[in-house]
Amino acid sequence: MLKQRVITGLIMAGLFLAAVVFLPLPALAVAFGLVVAAGSWEWSRLAGWQSPLTRSVYVLVLIALIAALYHYCQLGNDPLPEQVQPFLGMACLWWSFALLWVKSYPLSAVLWRTVFMRSLMGFLILAPAWLAAVFLLSFPRGGLLVVVMVLIVAAADIGAYFSGKTFGKHKLAEKVSPAKTWEGFWGGMAGCVLLAVLLWYLLPEQSAHIGLVSVIAVTVTTALASVVGDLSVSMVKRETGVKDSGSLLPGHGGVLDRLDSICGAAPVFALGLLLAGW
Repeated sequence: MLKQRVITGLIMAGLFLAAVVFLPLPALAVAFGLVVAAGSWEWSRLAGWQSPLTRSVYVLVLIALIAALYHYCQLGNDPLPEQVQPFLGMACLWWSFALLWVKSYPLSAVLWRTVFMRSLMGFLILAPAWLAAVFLLSFPRGGLLVVVMVLIVAAADIGAYFSGKTFGKHKLAEKVSPAKTWEGFWGGMAGCVLLAVLLWYLLPEQSAHIGLVSVIAVTVTTALASVVGDLSVSMVKRETGVKDSGSLLPGHGGVLDRLDSICGAAPVFALGLLLAGW
C-alpha cells in the first residue's frame, strides 16, 4: 500500500507541476475546476445524495458557483484584492466554525447531519479553495506560490506522519480520526516552521519587506487550516460510515481525500499573503 501510495503521489505531483508551469491562467482555472468538480461528486455521496442524477446536479451547482466567482472577481483579468478578500475572509470564518464542530463531535452532528447542511458544507469547503488557488495565480510568481502552499500542506502532513508514528501517544481527535496524535500535530508544525525559515531565506529582493515573523505566521496558520480541513472531512466521513471518499486514486482513496487539507489551507494562505503585504 505504501509503495502504491508513493507512486500515485509522484504521478499527481508531476501532473500538478506540469500544469502550473505550462498552462495559462484560464486553462489552470479550468483544470482546478475539474479537480474540484471531481471532489464535489464524491462529496455529494457524503452529503446524502444517492442517485447519479442528484449527484450530477450537485456537481453542476458547484460548477455554476465557481463560474460565478470567476466572473464576479474578474479572475481571468487582473483581480482586485478587495473583490476577493471578503470571500477569503468568509472562508476563514467557516473553517473556524468547522474547528468547533470537530472539537465537539459527535454532539455537533445535530447541527449539520441533514442533507441540506452537508451539501452546504461541501460548497463552503470546495468553492473558496478553488477561488483562492486561482487568485494566487494572479500574484507575481503565482504558480510558485501555489506550489509553496502545497509544500506547506505536505510538510505538515509528512511531519505529522513520522513524528506521530515515532512518538504518538496522546490522541488529537479520537472520535474523528483515531490515528492522529498531538505528538504528530506538533511534529508537523515544527516541520512547517523549518520550512518557513527556508522560504524566508529564499524570498526574492522585491519581497524583502516581509519579515520572518510574517512568513512563519502565514505558514503555521496555513498548516493549522490544513489540519482542520482534513479533520472536517474525516468527521463527515465518520458520520456517514465510510473510510474513503472514493477509489479513484490508488493508495490514497478519492480525490477529496487528497483535497481536504488543501481546501482548508488555500483560503488561509491567500488571505495571509494579502495581510502580510505580498
